[in-house]
Amino acid sequence: MLEDLLERLLSGEGGRAADQAGMGMLLAKAHNQSRERMNEALRPLGIDVRRFTVLVALPMYGPVSQRDLIGRIGIDKSTMVRLIDELEHGGLVSRERVPHDRRAYAIVLTPRGEQTLAEARGVAEQVGESIFGPFSKAERERLVTLLRRLAEHTA
Repeated sequence: MLEDLLERLLSGEGGRAADQAGMGMLLAKAHNQSRERMNEALRPLGIDVRRFTVLVALPMYGPVSQRDLIGRIGIDKSTMVRLIDELEHGGLVSRERVPHDRRAYAIVLTPRGEQTLAEARGVAEQVGESIFGPFSKAERERLVTLLRRLAEHTA
């Protein structure tokens, strides 16, 4: 049923407004399907896309505070606290005092977190290839360019 509506919206049958709604629905559908595939693939590692995002960000930014992660990843404070608590409980990250500010803690990967991240990167590469495999390198680059432009425009 949704497929029929989506096709009708995108065919122009409902006019320009319907076409706009159809593009939004198509973007949401692609996002939801790809996120679900990634979550399914990461589940055996005990993580999902959000937790993977935190794990992959840590080596990029070094030991970093939760506050800095919130700004860099774009996850709200309460969600970030919960994610870090869960990752810490799972032995993937630890909170370590920041030497120059004893009130602050840096989030760091544990050896188990590093291993999980390495495995998750492999999983993400496989899932990404299965999702984006039909696209040429040029098409992938064009898709990224268009999505960045859309994200900047709607910000």
